[in-house]
Amino acid sequence: MLRFLTAGESHGKSLTIIVEGVPANLPLTEEYIGRQLARRQVGYGRGGRMQIETDYAEILSGVRHGLTLGSPIGLLIENRDFVTGRGPDDVPWTEEMSIAPSDVPFEPITSLRPGHADTPGIAKYMQADARNILERSSARETAARVATGAVARRFLEEFRVEIHGHVVCIGGVHARPSESIDWSLLEETPYHRENPHGSKVAAVRCADPVAAEQMIAAIDAAREAGDSVGGIVEVVATGAPIGLGSHVQWDRKLTTRLAAAVMGINAVKGVEFGAGFSQSDLRGSQVHDVVKPVGEWERAPDGGWVRPWSRRTNNSGGLEGGMTTGEPVVVRAILKPIATLMKGLETVDLTTGEFVERAHFERSDICVVPAAAVVVEAVVALVLADAMLEKFGGDHIEETRRNWRAYMASAGPRG
Repeated sequence: MLRFLTAGESHGKSLTIIVEGVPANLPLTEEYIGRQLARRQVGYGRGGRMQIETDYAEILSGVRHGLTLGSPIGLLIENRDFVTGRGPDDVPWTEEMSIAPSDVPFEPITSLRPGHADTPGIAKYMQADARNILERSSARETAARVATGAVARRFLEEFRVEIHGHVVCIGGVHARPSESIDWSLLEETPYHRENPHGSKVAAVRCADPVAAEQMIAAIDAAREAGDSVGGIVEVVATGAPIGLGSHVQWDRKLTTRLAAAVMGINAVKGVEFGAGFSQSDLRGSQVHDVVKPVGEWERAPDGGWVRPWSRRTNNSGGLEGGMTTGEPVVVRAILKPIATLMKGLETVDLTTGEFVERAHFERSDICVVPAAAVVVEAVVALVLADAMLEKFGGDHIEETRRNWRAYMASAGPRG
């Protein structure tokens, strides 16, 4: 079982993570995790904080000489914003987010932001300052999930599982469907206002160059209006073996676990798999994925099958009955626009309940959709890695690999 916990506030000292269940002898480095964290920080429409932070996860435990030990892995991501300051007066957060009582006066946040966790949070936890809610509910915590997902991704690479994400919609601009994507293009130096020679495709992580240009324009228009935009991201995981998950209980279904993990990401308001909601408009004969005969299966380099029981289509998104089919797992997430707006919406005051012209605003993003694709990749990796360990077990990576090979050799026709 692979599990993890995160702790930390947006402007506190750090984010801390404990990951448990990773087998021993898996190669893992801070540099590998750092590359995934860097991917999360880029994207057109990000706010000023990404110019301050250089996210890096320090490995505190569970790894020796570049190999996991099988014990819990401890990770630490420092928040540079805690000590570098904020705003033109360069006031650090060290006093306002001090663990110990502080004599330094600070202004509590009482103008509640519609769409954020402020209002239900202050009621549930009996708070007089919305900062006590917004600090933990901030999407800053997703950096911890990306770091944890990097550990899971490193594990999955041992079994030929690859995970890639891209943007299919921002601000009402939809990319044209594509049967194949050059994922390397999405990792090129991103375009931004200070770097007009970068890749606009990479800037919004969209494989359609025409749509990418229009998405950038939509983000610019929202910025000018003091507003924000949402969108849709799609993550594709290839190489996941047939039979991960289970049909026997609702909470063991991989669809349940994937949907819960993706819905747990800030601003995500909907999840679909494969052809998703469009299937409601089709007949069954147009939807269900026909199994190919053996003669059409693709051989692997070792002489086995790339995907035993492979399909002619993949409308199910690689999932049937709560289990993987062996086809690519395709997960799509719909993100609402960010709730913190430069031109805040009207609201009420936490103390008096009276009308306030504008909700509280702190430095924020205009659009997080490109970065969200990386976060969805991370949580999909975590769920798939957990399902792999559930299926194949192993206290060390060699044992897990041996069990995986034996299963794959027996997964074809019974004859």
